[in-house]
Amino acid sequence: MKLSVGRNVLLLITISVHKAYALSTTSVSSSTVCNSRALGNDQSGLIVSEACLGTMTYGVQNNQEDAFQQLDYARSQGVNFIDTAELYPVPLTAPDWRAGKTEEILGNYVKKIGPNARDELVIASKVCGFFPNSPIASVRTVPPTEPFPDCRLDNKSVKTACAASLRRLQTDHIDLMQVHWPDRYVPVFGQTEFKHDNVRTNAIQIEETASAMRDLIEEGKIRYIGLSNETPYGVCEWVKATEKFGIQDKLVSIQNSYSLLDRRFDGDLAEACNAHGIGLLPWSILAGGLLSGKYRNNKNPDANARFVKYPEYMSRWSPQTALEQTINAVDDYSKLAEEAGMSPTELSIAFCRTRRFISDNGSTIVGAVTMEQLKENLAPFDGNIPEIDDDLMAAINAIHMKCRDPSCSL
Repeated sequence: MKLSVGRNVLLLITISVHKAYALSTTSVSSSTVCNSRALGNDQSGLIVSEACLGTMTYGVQNNQEDAFQQLDYARSQGVNFIDTAELYPVPLTAPDWRAGKTEEILGNYVKKIGPNARDELVIASKVCGFFPNSPIASVRTVPPTEPFPDCRLDNKSVKTACAASLRRLQTDHIDLMQVHWPDRYVPVFGQTEFKHDNVRTNAIQIEETASAMRDLIEEGKIRYIGLSNETPYGVCEWVKATEKFGIQDKLVSIQNSYSLLDRRFDGDLAEACNAHGIGLLPWSILAGGLLSGKYRNNKNPDANARFVKYPEYMSRWSPQTALEQTINAVDDYSKLAEEAGMSPTELSIAFCRTRRFISDNGSTIVGAVTMEQLKENLAPFDGNIPEIDDDLMAAINAIHMKCRDPSCSL
């Protein structure tokens, strides 16, 4: 696997290059992190791999044995960055869904590999934003709280959520604690129109959430702060709050939707994050698997495929409910990939990993249901696929301009 050195990595580690096949599946040292970089700003001590392993299928589409195999393989390829959340797995409508189940599986893995190997991992989790009468907030306590309390981002809720995640993850610290979505109203998950009538006057102020994060940092329970599903306004307010508490260098990442079908980050958010040293961790870079091309032309994907098993989940990308413009764009990108000698998956991943707000100081989240998918999704990071040159980028932009962000709607 091709290794490259992040901006301040030489100050922290001595690089020792190993072939991917020679890496241990039970111990990956920091010197073998794939294409390492400092997450976020120049002062960040979070050295992460270019690829981040997403885990949201663990507990619904994947059992613990599947998860352990995926984690072992990802680590063997130099991936040291793992992303989870107190909400996971998804979808919440699955009959066997239970909040925190993914963290429990990951915690069992952490126990299995032992403390030394755990310290070589960068584990990221998320605390839920506004969610009234939430089964997620309920399982922050043992036994669960009845009736279901609200998920909010006040001081007490953030700290209770962190304690629950630490318990499930079987670790004494979380390397990156992210706010899954804001407490205030914002248009999220594919929505683009700000609706004034949806604004709530009782939203928890960002400053209070940041204060709780500062306390957790001082207590050694979290190391860094990340945002998710945020807006330019929210980013700037978070910067102000963390400046006030003397922890701005701890605000290092934002996890928003980004893919060939959703390029909203390219504008105001890219500018705001660049100005404040915040790297992007893009989620759903394959639009739930739609951009892989496996649903095209009446193909018969596996029965466990997301949009076969859960056809109503992520409806903007589900082939049964997606807009015609979305399906047309997927066809155009698939054809372009074939012309470039790439698979649709390779084109989608190559596009994301070359965006400056990811390649400079972010990491690309990849996930999978099967090992074959995981191997395909991690393969582009070894440098063995064509690069996105100017001509290919122009062709991508031409498709994009036919219908910008077709899966996002008013």
